Order: sequence, then structure tokens, then C-alpha cells
Amino acid sequence: MALRIHEAWILLFVIPALVASAAINHEDYPADEGDQTSSNDNLIFDDYRGKGCVDDSGFVYKLGERFFPGHSNCPCVCTEDGPVCDQPECPKIHPKCTKVEHNGCCPECKEVKNFCEYHGKNYKILEEFKPSPCEWCRCEPSNEVHCVVADCAVPECVNPVYEPEQCCPVCKNGPNCFAGTTIIPAGIEVKVDDCNICHCHNGDWWKPAQCSKRECQGKQAL
Repeated sequence: MALRIHEAWILLFVIPALVASAAINHEDYPADEGDQTSSNDNLIFDDYRGKGCVDDSGFVYKLGERFFPGHSNCPCVCTEDGPVCDQPECPKIHPKCTKVEHNGCCPECKEVKNFCEYHGKNYKILEEFKPSPCEWCRCEPSNEVHCVVADCAVPECVNPVYEPEQCCPVCKNGPNCFAGTTIIPAGIEVKVDDCNICHCHNGDWWKPAQCSKRECQGKQAL
């Protein structure tokens, strides 16, 4: 009877030990999610430095191989230090370009507007227009506006006026000049007071009138 009790105590100590041993056996159970992710990361993100180059889509190129890293990139050569890419001098994009594509190494203009813009208005190519009475302009094929401004002659009077839709001022009353503060017509002598007779310079309408004193009328000598 005593022997059976002793064997029972031995079994009580042996069985838990076997259970614990089986619980820590990692070969019978898969790795947890964190271990799987870490293992997969090592497979996906390999280090190709000194061995090759990888483009945007993940394709690997050998050393010395020429490739395009991305859809709109310049061509590159794979080296041990990484991709060495061309840096060409791209042509300038026209300032009037309305559609630019970036499908290659250099941007490319696909559409240029076929009109000119001047002072907030649009004009067709080769269209002529007058933005003001003194300007004559044309929309050039380069989408630029070229204008010519009228050169007005010096008016032959001291009181010119600007008429609507006319560029240069006009002398509505003909040529004239100043005799003091009085405007006198050109071409005739004008008696401006009891003692002075004046006339305008020929051709120099902006100069004061030439005056000469005559015997004063209406005044008696002392």
C-alpha cells in the first residue's frame, strides 16, 4: 500500500513537467503575426546597394545597365553608388504655352494659344486694332502685340483742342499766338490797346507776339 502511494506522488511531479515541456516547443506552433511581418519585411526590402538599382516600380537593374527610374525621369546608369542620371539642358517653354506634358526627360509644350491678350482683351493672330486714337496695333504670330504710336506735329496755335476719336490736337480757330494774355490770330496786325500793334511770328506760334508802339490815341501830350 505504501508503494502505490509513493508511485502516485512521482506521477504528480512528472506529468506537469511533460506538459510544460510540450508548451514551450516552438516547432509545433506557427510564429505570431509580428514575427511573420518581420520575416516578410526582410524578404521584400532587400539591400541592393553595390549590387544593382531599383526603379519606381521595384524592378532591379544590374550595374552598368541604363534605365529610366520613373515615367517622367531622365535616363540613368546604374553604378555602385546608385543611379547616375542625365541632366540635359531642356528647351525653354513658350510663355504662352497652355498645355505642358511631362512624359519624358524634358517638359514639352503641346499647345500654344492662338490669340494675343492686350489690356484685358483678346485678339486673333494678324488682327489689327486701335486701342486708342493714337495707337495702331497688330497681333503677331508670336502671340505678342506690336504697336505704333502716332507722332503729332506741334500745333500752330496756343489753344489746341482734342476732338473725339482723333489722335492729334487741332486748331479750330486757325493759327494764333499770345500778345500778353490776349490771343490774336496769325497773319494780321492786331491793335491790342491804344498804343500797341502786334502780330504773330511766322511759323513760331508758341513764341509771344511781336509788338510795336504807335502814337497813342485818346491821350493828349502834356
